[in-house]
Amino acid sequence: MKQLQIGNLTIQIPIIQGGMGVGVSLSGLAVAVANEGGVGVISSAGLGLLYRDLSRDFLEASILGLKEELRIAREKTKGIIGVNVMVAMTNFADMVRTSIKEKADILFCGAGLPLDLPSFLTKGSMTKLVPIVSSGRAAKLICSKWISTYKYVPDAFVVEGPKAGGHLGFKQEQIADEDYRLCKLVSDVQKEVKEVEKEHNCKIPVIAAGGIYTGGDIFDIMECGADGVQMATRFVTTNECDASAAFKQTYIDAKENDIEIIKSPVGMPGRAIVNSFIEKVRAGKKHPFSCPFKCIKTCEISSSPYCIITALFNAFKGNFESGYAFAGTNAFRATRITSVKEIFTELIEDFTKKADELLKKKKTNND
Repeated sequence: MKQLQIGNLTIQIPIIQGGMGVGVSLSGLAVAVANEGGVGVISSAGLGLLYRDLSRDFLEASILGLKEELRIAREKTKGIIGVNVMVAMTNFADMVRTSIKEKADILFCGAGLPLDLPSFLTKGSMTKLVPIVSSGRAAKLICSKWISTYKYVPDAFVVEGPKAGGHLGFKQEQIADEDYRLCKLVSDVQKEVKEVEKEHNCKIPVIAAGGIYTGGDIFDIMECGADGVQMATRFVTTNECDASAAFKQTYIDAKENDIEIIKSPVGMPGRAIVNSFIEKVRAGKKHPFSCPFKCIKTCEISSSPYCIITALFNAFKGNFESGYAFAGTNAFRATRITSVKEIFTELIEDFTKKADELLKKKKTNND
């Protein structure tokens, strides 16, 4: 695998661990991935629930929690640590400012277009800004806005396809449409990026995400033009993942047809492992709640059958009577708990094997 360069950051193994909330990817998982030469990513979603002991105010606890997670990560690794912040979060600005102030290496921002993200940079800040998009059109729009308003070129793009877990940036009918397959999306974003690279004499890496599970998958998508990959689901069933043992076990127990698209209270489709909680919601049973958090801008509180952040927090703790696990299409492929180191070794071996096979095939054809 070739190194991935994002600005002045050299990523030895071009693998970024996707941010997973609530609490699934914190400093524990991020540190383990960073120590293997990838990019470890802390999810900022729902930290106010995890750090209620520091403050009863959700927004303040979120800030203090992110500071604590970054502090722990810095103590345990010299590798590259990023933070994932969803644009749709009501405390988006707080989480971005905190990430920059605490010197996170990279900010990954999706679930909306981060059109004003460069405005948060401070003098001397070295934090790289990486939007998560689902189309070439979105990438073009962000480039145009950032360059014209802030004279800032995106440091990279993550292109997330419809096979990803969690909330998806696609309409229901687009999810299974071949026109939205990851390879095509990568090509579309690459096309827009190359125009900007040429005009501004720079390199903007394009990182593919969604449905990537093996080293062979990495090889295939890099053959499509991706400079690196983002993987989330693959890292859930590791010792270092910050979620509960029960959360990880849901992946191991899941069958392929257990992983379905659901309608989320935030107004987007999402991919999750269906369980009794989801079935009750589908049957019309509501889970009454008050909303002290107001965590997501697009959440329809008055009509929501349940609180999304509470459901995800319950799942993180292992309470699946009151929550569920988001997961990518390949979650069912997990069969055991392993280590991040083992996964990296396997990914590299699989990637090398597929590369060697292609090389031999080309040599045979030439002979």
